[in-house]
Amino acid sequence: MSHTVDWTDVSTAGLESSPVAEALAGLRANEARYFKNKYDLVFTTVPAEEAREAVERAERILREERGIEIASPVLEVARFEVEGVDWTYLFYESGLSINVLWALDDQGKRAVGFKLSDDMEVPEELSAFKFARQRSKLAGTIRGSYFVIKGQY
Repeated sequence: MSHTVDWTDVSTAGLESSPVAEALAGLRANEARYFKNKYDLVFTTVPAEEAREAVERAERILREERGIEIASPVLEVARFEVEGVDWTYLFYESGLSINVLWALDDQGKRAVGFKLSDDMEVPEELSAFKFARQRSKLAGTIRGSYFVIKGQY
């Protein structure tokens, strides 16, 4: 069952099992606001078990590009295409959000982004990355990092 993310009335629906559910909900709402303001897109998520293909593709990219396997389970997934870019968002129980940006033309950007919810420790599997900080009214302090995808998936 899909869930439309509302940033004016932030809800932890679908994220309740996370120890940082409120911060993760704020992070998810922050992404929803960005896509609504920039692309007029309604940000919708589904439970991870309803989007196994998207989860498996993102996990394959992480594993093959950087040898990363996230220990925390995925709770929700958002996948959509906007302006020639395929976006996949994974929201993890630990408070981690991963997005895979994949330009559909051969010359476009392709990258994986990581965002850590407020009060979340950096997971061991991401300890090699440096995280920049950003303030958000919805999510508190967001720490983010990324890497460029080199392979074809």
